[in-house]
Amino acid sequence: MMHGGIQAIANAPQERAANSSVVLRRLLGYLKPFRRELLFVLVLVLISAASQALGPYLIGRAIDGAIGAGNGAALDQTMLLLLAVYVVGAIASRAQFVAIGAIGQRTLARLRVEIFSTVQRLSLRFFDRQPAGDLMSRLVNDTDVLNQLFSQGLIQVLGSVFGLAGILIAMLALDWRLALASFIVIPAMLLLTRLFARLSRRAFRRARESLGDVSSDIQEEIAGVKIAQAFNRTGVNQQRFAQRNAANRDANVNATAITSAFTPAIDVLSSVATAIVAGYGGYLALGGTISIGVVIAFLTYVQRFFQPIQSISAFYTTAQASLAAAERIFELLDTPPDLTDAPGAKPMPPIAGQVVFDHVSFSYGARPGSEGSTQTLTLNDVSLVAEPGETVAIVGPTGAGKTTLVNMLGRFYDVDAGAVLIDGIDIRSVTRASLRAQMGVVLQDSFLFAGTIAENIRYGRLDATDAEVEAAARAAYAHDFITRLPQGYATPLGERGGTLSQGQRQLLGIARAILANPRILILDEATSSVDTRSELLIQNALKSLLKGRTSFVIAHRLSTIRDADQVLVMQAGQIVERGTHDELLARGGAYAELYRRQFHESVPA
Repeated sequence: MMHGGIQAIANAPQERAANSSVVLRRLLGYLKPFRRELLFVLVLVLISAASQALGPYLIGRAIDGAIGAGNGAALDQTMLLLLAVYVVGAIASRAQFVAIGAIGQRTLARLRVEIFSTVQRLSLRFFDRQPAGDLMSRLVNDTDVLNQLFSQGLIQVLGSVFGLAGILIAMLALDWRLALASFIVIPAMLLLTRLFARLSRRAFRRARESLGDVSSDIQEEIAGVKIAQAFNRTGVNQQRFAQRNAANRDANVNATAITSAFTPAIDVLSSVATAIVAGYGGYLALGGTISIGVVIAFLTYVQRFFQPIQSISAFYTTAQASLAAAERIFELLDTPPDLTDAPGAKPMPPIAGQVVFDHVSFSYGARPGSEGSTQTLTLNDVSLVAEPGETVAIVGPTGAGKTTLVNMLGRFYDVDAGAVLIDGIDIRSVTRASLRAQMGVVLQDSFLFAGTIAENIRYGRLDATDAEVEAAARAAYAHDFITRLPQGYATPLGERGGTLSQGQRQLLGIARAILANPRILILDEATSSVDTRSELLIQNALKSLLKGRTSFVIAHRLSTIRDADQVLVMQAGQIVERGTHDELLARGGAYAELYRRQFHESVPA
């Protein structure tokens, strides 16, 4: 079974070659700002190691110089000195754990900030490909493994290394012949260490990857639990989760099997070394070459010699899991942003509102700067002009490219060909922050964050006063239902505003956009989830909101766009018709057909 587990890990197809020394050096690089603190820890480690090395020597001296000579006073002095050595060593050991724990937590805090900053700067193209659950696993589970490394493992291995060095020096100082005899097992120990390090690293990387799959599945199923119950998919989902969970279990069992086999192997070597010292030491003692006290001290040293090795073997579980976790974290940190501000990008001047799409093409599969295949283009040679203050409605079937079109405007993606210009300025030449600061977005499903209602309305304009927040809510016709809540504007919302209805969440999203006072407004079917009465009220509010602003309205309900300055009809990533509502109905083309299907009536002549 052991051989099969190792073989399965060795042949794992998802394992990628990795240089553990590079990962370790990079991980330890995070400790550079704490050089002084680490120097203090090193002093404590040396004191602790010295106490371990002095103990057996003092015991041997007590046997030879006190007990053997019948000198009680010398025995008392040696025992008091031994007690002092052990007390100092215990205090140093405790202090070093406290110090390294503080260093580890500060290091992890910095690492978490870097991870979060990386996630924030990556474009939507990255999130289209990356499961949210796997990202959460890297942010939470992988950093938690590193917490174990920094808070416990690092000081454990440092103490073991220096303790081992102290024991080696003491053994050589006592008797070099007996020391060399006990060192016979070291080559075998080094070979075992190298073998188990390689196998356990592979095993723990596979375990971390399988844990990411489990986390991704949990996140997805929790988010979609309502749909799963509605379509009676809970049983199937449980089976799928059980499979992924079993894969994670098997990966961890294999990893544990490998690391747990290391300690017994070291125990065997320890027993062999003990037998060598007892036999050879006894032979030397019988010949009068060394004393009994030296032999007893050496037997103690041999046991102490393998204790650090056993500590290091126990550390392998943490170390190899930590290297695998660190590798996954560094993969995320090293992800190159595919959407960045151009060198020398300047802030966007105050926007007047002219928007031009100049032969824009885009594909989600294409990389930035490349032209995608015409078979996979989501936008294909799209051109349009919106003058300041105009309202542009975009209609078309699902998958026509409507949302993608407005995503280009906010530069959530970069075009593969052509250009998007605002007031004659290519938006790729300005900073994204300054561009988006003058834009407002109301999505079909308004996302609300954990916090109060007032905080969610104020999300895009943190300096807004309470009076301005209330005015925005009144303009969005959200004030009445807010005041009926137990705490009004101070009412806390759960995750995604789950305590509110879909329509109420939509009203708050509109209020948020009103308060931000953008120059360009994007409405993605903003009234789709409200009742008829609320829709009429919101339409009136939107008329005043849209006035003087360039607005793009994605609409499925054609009744909401009768007053648009121009209507764009999209199909398969192209604009197939454009004009006003009345003009397109009179033309009798694609828009008229959409109108007929939606209202089940003939198009007005």
